[in-house]
Amino acid sequence: MYEIVKHIEFCFGHRLIDYDGKCNQPHGHNGRAEIRLAHNKLNEQGMVADFRDIRHSMQAWIDENLDHRMILQRGDPLIEAIENLGQHVYVIEENPTTENLARLLYEQTELQGFPVVSVTLWETSDSYATYTPKRLPKQPKNDIGSETT
Repeated sequence: MYEIVKHIEFCFGHRLIDYDGKCNQPHGHNGRAEIRLAHNKLNEQGMVADFRDIRHSMQAWIDENLDHRMILQRGDPLIEAIENLGQHVYVIEENPTTENLARLLYEQTELQGFPVVSVTLWETSDSYATYTPKRLPKQPKNDIGSETT
C-alpha cells in the first residue's frame, strides 16, 4: 500500500451552537488540513496522485468555500447578520466542530476523485480531529457461488 499526505492551510471562523464554553463565541483559526491518500498501485507516473493535482483541486475548493469565511450551522441567527454586512458564510447542517469540518473535507476530496483514506484538520498547533470513514469488512464469498438463506 502506498500512502501520501498533502497539507493545505487556510483561515476560517466558526462558533458552536448549544455549547457551554468559549467556542460558542465567534472566533477564528489558522487551520491545516492533512489529506491522506492511499492506493495499492501507482499510476503511470509512479504516483498515488500528483501533489499538484491535489493542491489545485482541493485548494481551489477551500479558497472558494472555507478560506476567510465564517462556517456556521444552519439556523444560526448569526448567518443573517453576517450576510447583511455583505460578508460570506459557509453553512453546514451540523455544528461546525473540527470533527465535522474534517468529514466535510474528506467528502470533498472524495468527490474530486482522489483515493482519500482520511482527513485530519488541525484547529490549533496542539488540537486536531481526524475523519476516517468506517469501512465494512469484506464479506466472505460462498465457495459454490450460490445464495445462502
